[in-house]
Amino acid sequence: MDMNQLMQTFLAESRDLLEDMERHLLEAERGESSPDAVNAIFRAAHTIKGSGGLFDLPQLVGFTHVVESVLDLVRDEALSLSSELIGLLLVCCDHIHALVETAADPSHADPVALAAEAEPLLAQLQTYLQRSACGVTAAAVAQGAPEKQSGYWRITLKLFADALRFGNSPLKLIRNLRSLGSVESINTDISHLPAFDDLDPEANYLGFQILLRSDADRAAIEEVFEFVREDCDLEIVSVPAPSDAADLLTAETAASSAPNKPLATVPSAASAPGRAAPDAAARNADARSIRVDADKLDRMIDLVGELIIAVSSTNANAQRTGDAQLLESASILAGLVEDVRESALQLRMVKIGGTFSRFQRVVHDVARELGKDIALVVAGEDTELDKSVVEKIGDPLTHLVRNAMDHGIEPADVRVARGKPARGTVGLNAYHDSGSIVIQITDDGGGLNRDRILAKALERGLIEPGRQISDRDVFAMIFEPGFSTAEKVTNLSGRGVGMDVVKRNITALRGTVEIDSAAGVGTTISVRLPLTLAIINGFQVGVGKSVFVVPLDVVEECVEFTPDYASDYIDLRGSVLPYVRLRELFALGGKTPARESIVVIRQGAQRFGLVVDTLLGEWQTVIKPLSKVFAQVKGISGSSILGSGDVALILDVPSLIQQLHPNQDALAA
Repeated sequence: MDMNQLMQTFLAESRDLLEDMERHLLEAERGESSPDAVNAIFRAAHTIKGSGGLFDLPQLVGFTHVVESVLDLVRDEALSLSSELIGLLLVCCDHIHALVETAADPSHADPVALAAEAEPLLAQLQTYLQRSACGVTAAAVAQGAPEKQSGYWRITLKLFADALRFGNSPLKLIRNLRSLGSVESINTDISHLPAFDDLDPEANYLGFQILLRSDADRAAIEEVFEFVREDCDLEIVSVPAPSDAADLLTAETAASSAPNKPLATVPSAASAPGRAAPDAAARNADARSIRVDADKLDRMIDLVGELIIAVSSTNANAQRTGDAQLLESASILAGLVEDVRESALQLRMVKIGGTFSRFQRVVHDVARELGKDIALVVAGEDTELDKSVVEKIGDPLTHLVRNAMDHGIEPADVRVARGKPARGTVGLNAYHDSGSIVIQITDDGGGLNRDRILAKALERGLIEPGRQISDRDVFAMIFEPGFSTAEKVTNLSGRGVGMDVVKRNITALRGTVEIDSAAGVGTTISVRLPLTLAIINGFQVGVGKSVFVVPLDVVEECVEFTPDYASDYIDLRGSVLPYVRLRELFALGGKTPARESIVVIRQGAQRFGLVVDTLLGEWQTVIKPLSKVFAQVKGISGSSILGSGDVALILDVPSLIQQLHPNQDALAA
């Protein structure tokens, strides 16, 4: 593994650890903390510091060391985790994140600016350290100084077999020990060394007994090994005077050098007081997981897409020849490719809970800035969607959450006067529906002011005076560029900048956004997105010589169409079904066949029909983006190459629903 790969691993793990630190700190502020959580915060800081040292990042190591020192006092209950300290540590997390990102791209780094940002934070951290030191000194005077150790320590170390693969080097640990004192002797245990033919060059088989002369206490020595605690067996023992200690070490080492006789049983980290035993099951689970560069997954998805196109072509050729064996082989191949497609897409599916968890910090910071008491309630964290969608939806969701907190949630006194709890609630929920993922942002605030939005829309000429317009259409006005009804401009919102960008970004993901609001009750914003942007199961339909693809997940049924040119809806088993003719919608021309079909589409609570000439069946569809020339064409979300080499257009169902807008009420099933 080259240094670039190691650096990418370090960056990814550091970002994950910082997220864990933030999550645990926010839990502590809500009173949900535990000793394990405090230990996790400390370990995260210590791991980042240790990894930073491997890559020679002095600013990161130095700053994180001070943070770690404060956390160590919290862990030892010498310092309480107050709200003020939590706030400081959260800001420190931000600075550590900036230092990590600087390591990712040093060309854009400004060491002077970063050092200036660190100074006030370090000063505040030192205040906590000095305050604690004063308390410790006073306690030592009152209770008397503890008895000093002899100054010699016997350290028995056995790294696990896979430790080297994670970059844990015994030589680096020994060098770190030398910073505490003098390493008098090192003896190696080779009793677990296998036969030459069985050697794994990346595995560790050696154990070490180290005699260290140092005035450091046990805690300082343990700190050297903190980074590898879960990857080794470790014993640290204070031993007698130098000559006796050397004799003891020599005797034990001689005993261990006998063939197939290991060192005396070494207690695991669990035997050390105050330390949790490493979970073997968790270690095994980690060993079964690997990090893969997202670009490699993208490349694999692209290849699977090309494979699907090739299989479609093979299947078409087999049908033309009519050869039974070739048809059977093509069918088997198509089934295998379907399995490969499903497996490949599953590799890119991630739980949205990771994105939702980041909003705890957003809500915490924005609530403080606004002076409001707001809680975030999250549901549906296990809902999965494509990683590329997750990466692109973060910013729009952030804007919607901030907007809900600023405009939706009322001040505490207003809420109490209205009979509501003083604490407001913002909710994030995700669930699957009709082959899509729906993300809902809710708040229990005052709701949108319909009259004010309508007045502003009339003032700007967005709607004609006297026109009857539904609540949904009125609320949708807030997504118009520059639209704002805020009475005052804040640092968060009020300038009419952002909501139009939110909608544009969601639309770029082939998604839709809807608003439902009730005065005095609250607002719900529903964002509907496709599960993946790469490959879908599609239902092909023909109109004239053109082929269109409808996402199979939204197809409810297909029925024979009996035209009634006097209306734009049909009676389908007692229910009203509005429809759209694809021939007329895209001005395809040509002669309408004697028999047509209608494809019944359902998305969420909305239902309508597509009138087509022919039904061509189900096919795996590789989504190809439209060029910029066709980006503004309504009703089309992409294209796909058929087995024949022809191009099929993929229908944008949400856009078609909007084009049926006059019959919006009839669309509700």
